[in-house]
Amino acid sequence: MRVTLKDIAEAAGVSVMTVSNVINGKSARVSAETVERVRRIIDERGYVPSASARSLAANQSRLVGLLVPAASEDSLAISPHNIAIIGQIERRLRKRGYHLLLRGVSDTAEIGEALRSWSLDGAVLLGFLDEEIAGLHRRVTGATPVLAIDSYAAGPLTTGVRSDDFTGARLAAAHLLSLGHRRIVFAGPSFTDVGVVHERFLGFQQAFEDIGLSIADCPVETLNTTHENGVALGRCWLGAHPDATAVFATADILAIGIIEGMLEAGIGVPDRVSVVGFDDLDISAYITPKLTTIAQDIVGKATHAVDRLLTLVEGGERSADPLVLDVRLVTRNSTAPPSSR
Repeated sequence: MRVTLKDIAEAAGVSVMTVSNVINGKSARVSAETVERVRRIIDERGYVPSASARSLAANQSRLVGLLVPAASEDSLAISPHNIAIIGQIERRLRKRGYHLLLRGVSDTAEIGEALRSWSLDGAVLLGFLDEEIAGLHRRVTGATPVLAIDSYAAGPLTTGVRSDDFTGARLAAAHLLSLGHRRIVFAGPSFTDVGVVHERFLGFQQAFEDIGLSIADCPVETLNTTHENGVALGRCWLGAHPDATAVFATADILAIGIIEGMLEAGIGVPDRVSVVGFDDLDISAYITPKLTTIAQDIVGKATHAVDRLLTLVEGGERSADPLVLDVRLVTRNSTAPPSSR
């Protein structure tokens, strides 16, 4: 049976209000003897304050929603990068005294319903396409703060946090170019004229322009960001790109799949083809060969996103611009000068 305030009050011979005051640190008018007795009984009975009761009293749920795309009714579209972000968001919320509610959304129209039905104090959007976010602020009404991570869409919801995707891809391509590669494949999901992948493509292109070259001879492989798709590309590499000596994949999980597929096909990495990823997931340092990649500040991205959202939840002002976090090149064993063969 759950121990209640009334149970503690009866055992201590005091009023429920007195017990409540002791629990909430408002014991200035309560004798030290009574405070000690109440606390001892609380410990003995194993009393735990009701989170729902506290939320009701404070007119806050202490719940923050993390809304992610749901590919179907029974699956969530969560990449390894986003899984890492989710873990850090939960950690930061817990430190700030909030709880995380993970909710899959198959249609952005459901977001408003999720905010209302769960009485969320705020919500973070993660993994949605920019075209989905662009008009979302017109449908999400009410006072519940909402903030998007990794978004380039225009609108107040997107003044969140993102990495410097342009610079990251520029660093990746510049690294390959400095090694002597010229025919480099750009591999990633389809993209429009706004968004993370678009920014990475622009950065990739800029690295060539920086040294007076064109990307005209650099093929673009359009494929969803999964390990399986990377393996499939790696297996058919020689047939699809016999003259390419390097590939920049827009995500580590895709790059890791490409390496696996190439090795299965007898293609040496980096002896025959160099591979660069983007994210610096932990697994990047564990595979063979270890993956050269662009490191994002995943901890910082999650921390700043939570702090920005809770500033709004607690009555602060919305930032006028998104926070852009620095990235860096991490050179490992999957890149080398092109083979003379």
